[in-house]
Amino acid sequence: MSAEATNSAMPGPVAGPVPPAVPRRKARARLDLRRLGRAALLGPASRDRLPDAIGHVVDAHRAHHADADLEPLRRAYVLAESSHRGQMRKSGEPYITHPLAVTLILAELGAETTTLTASLLHDTVEDTEVTLDQVGEEFGAEVRFLVDGVTKLEKVDYGAAAEPETFRKMLVATGNDVRVMSIKLADRLHNMRTLGVMRPEKQARIAKVTRDVLIPLAERLGVQALKTELEDLVFAILHPEEYEHTRELIVENASRDDDPLAEMAEQMRGVLREADIQAEVLIRPRHFVSVHRVSRKRGRLRGADFGRLLVLVNEDADCYGVLGELHTCMTPVVSEFKDFIAVPKFNLYQSLHTAVAREDGQVTEVLIRTHQMHKVAEAGVVALGNPYASSAEEQAVAGDGERADPTRPGWLSRLLDWQEAAPDPDTFWSTLREDLAQDREITVFRPDGGTLGLPEGATCVDAAYAQYGEDAHACIGARVNGRLATLSTVLRDGDTVQLLMGQDPASEPSREWLEHAHTPAARIAIQRWLAAHPAPSAAQAREADVAFRSGADGPASPAAAVEGALVPPAGRSAANVLVDRPGASVRLAGCCTPVPPDDVTGFSVRGGVVTVHRVECAAVARMKGAGRAEIDVRWGESAECRVTLVAESFVRPHLLADLTEAMAQEGAEIVSATVEPPSQQRVRHTYTVQLPDATLLPGLMRAMRNVGGVYDVSRAQPQTQGA
Repeated sequence: MSAEATNSAMPGPVAGPVPPAVPRRKARARLDLRRLGRAALLGPASRDRLPDAIGHVVDAHRAHHADADLEPLRRAYVLAESSHRGQMRKSGEPYITHPLAVTLILAELGAETTTLTASLLHDTVEDTEVTLDQVGEEFGAEVRFLVDGVTKLEKVDYGAAAEPETFRKMLVATGNDVRVMSIKLADRLHNMRTLGVMRPEKQARIAKVTRDVLIPLAERLGVQALKTELEDLVFAILHPEEYEHTRELIVENASRDDDPLAEMAEQMRGVLREADIQAEVLIRPRHFVSVHRVSRKRGRLRGADFGRLLVLVNEDADCYGVLGELHTCMTPVVSEFKDFIAVPKFNLYQSLHTAVAREDGQVTEVLIRTHQMHKVAEAGVVALGNPYASSAEEQAVAGDGERADPTRPGWLSRLLDWQEAAPDPDTFWSTLREDLAQDREITVFRPDGGTLGLPEGATCVDAAYAQYGEDAHACIGARVNGRLATLSTVLRDGDTVQLLMGQDPASEPSREWLEHAHTPAARIAIQRWLAAHPAPSAAQAREADVAFRSGADGPASPAAAVEGALVPPAGRSAANVLVDRPGASVRLAGCCTPVPPDDVTGFSVRGGVVTVHRVECAAVARMKGAGRAEIDVRWGESAECRVTLVAESFVRPHLLADLTEAMAQEGAEIVSATVEPPSQQRVRHTYTVQLPDATLLPGLMRAMRNVGGVYDVSRAQPQTQGA
């Protein structure tokens, strides 16, 4: 059977105080599953009333959906109870107690009737004689689809050999309706609650799968109430000593006479009453894992570290009103402020986070949200209800049993895209595991005002593939907060990222990008391209390198400048420069390559030659400091000039061919060129060119800047070479 759990009253590592639960609308005592089991064995109730065994489910359901039609729940319970009759759990309880408990968990989260109906039936097709067709005939296509999806999940083998492909299939089933995963998570929570009499090694295996796969999925679906309790149960099994130490800290804190959280809550209530803001201020105890994390971060814990304050208001605008009052009347810790209302998290979460300090130095964390935000924060996708409600077209099921155009969270949509794009199951699995391990996300902004949600540690490579998909192969660089940045640059929360895209359809990703890609979308897209384009041999690589350095698209030609690495000459003649010294030869300095209409000056060197420098050249200051006399020089009527330009660009195919063609079209004759080895996907080019007219220089530089991949062109900076 799918549920292998046992009675929570039996001894086991999860024994001890129940982890602090999140506040709910109405406190309910833990159900006596044995009593429910006895009620189930008495047989189904008559059609005119609900069975007593589902009374708790009905109460929880009506708290969220007062007008819900309860008839499907009655019929589902009758079918589930009669089908499972005679089946027992390992603890000796009637098996029906398990689907009842799973359904109650979902009802308390606010799941709609269809989800609860499917939850009651979620083990019938796998463990009894009931068929999917029977479920469909009795309850409709919607419930049939959900039960089928959960049944497929139950068949997933989490063993190492079967993991990749089976989990991939599981996500395909889940992605077509997120309610399937909601039922699965509630199913796992009940099994974890009742894991006590399992063999220790089996407890550990189930706990590890829960930790590595299901808890991260609960986080991404926003079901925090399930996620936090699962974390505590896993913590108790895998780290019993640390769990016990944390439990002792919580018990010790609860026995103290003073409660700084209660005092701060009362102070906040007074501040908000005076400001005439209707708000509910609640103390929200941290669960075990949260306390453990805080203790590792801060060391010795103080009273305010054991919980946070939750402020609930009616409207979005009231959230900011509360924030303003608290920051005005109390001492805010500015570094702790985060606005997840303006920029919601990827899992639907919205809230304002801030912190205020007491006079004794204790810091109290505060969450500010509306009642609706709180519902979504606790229940995530479960709180959204039926994504296919009321629309017959949306509820249509394709002939192969798959949903037509399902609605689902963006993260899950991206995940399904990854599984389709992954070259093989192992690649998908390893990439997914890496992604699930990322428990924090950042938000970066696009220049158009849009946002991208990325895992912490993501780079510009990840941003490119998140925004453009496989078209990001043509990305040639980025600007982060207005400054040029390499694609390997790690992004921070709140950065503005402008991605620079090349125009060449043959653009390809660099193999180095894989080292800087952290998201599945980026890694899988790059890996697919690399698999389709094997690395060249060593000989081919050397040939391509020579071609790159020579500025050619093919093998280096004899016409190329000395293996593509010529340097500008030390000096050159200048017939268009006039000097007030009869018979003197004039040469333009190679260190600063002056051209009209640069301000220039001259110095006499050996052999009666006068070298001409730009006035701002560093060599001018050095020679003047040495007492060398300046010679007046000026430009003559001839406008022909030779100049050295430096181009900064990103690496891309055919760049040199495009750049030299643009220069030729502007009338420039390339005398020599130097192309430095690429570094971090950027390359520096130095060109000395001959122009028939100095007035062509601005147009030449504009044409070079307009070449795709080139982000800057400048005159060579004056150097400190000798004259």
